[in-house]
Amino acid sequence: MKTITALLLLGTSLLGHAETPGQIGQTYAAEAAARQPGFTPSAERGKNFFHQRFAINDKMPACSSCHTDNPLASGQHAVTGKTIRPLAVATNGERFTDPAKVEKWFGRNCKEVVGRACSAAEKADFIAYLSEGR
Repeated sequence: MKTITALLLLGTSLLGHAETPGQIGQTYAAEAAARQPGFTPSAERGKNFFHQRFAINDKMPACSSCHTDNPLASGQHAVTGKTIRPLAVATNGERFTDPAKVEKWFGRNCKEVVGRACSAAEKADFIAYLSEGR
């Protein structure tokens, strides 16, 4: 238990210093591996998670409800109508570069769309999918 706690604290510490999508994704991957030995981020799982429909919120049942089916494109918030810059790193170089913002938006969006906090593994997979050069 002490090892897991130490790894989580290390992950939190590293997250505060990360500046690239790869670094932030690896921080989440390390946290996931502490809970699931052998965990490796998967862009395919991230893609499936992005398109998965959850029965929590009728207006926002999936990430693609606001971000469109194509993460390279701009989206629009399903409730406010506000334009949302693309999620994909290939078209939005600022995406996943500020650890505090990444954690803020995962916290908010996971709660609203998924109905719970996303796991470190889900976050690592999600970032892997949106960071692949498409």
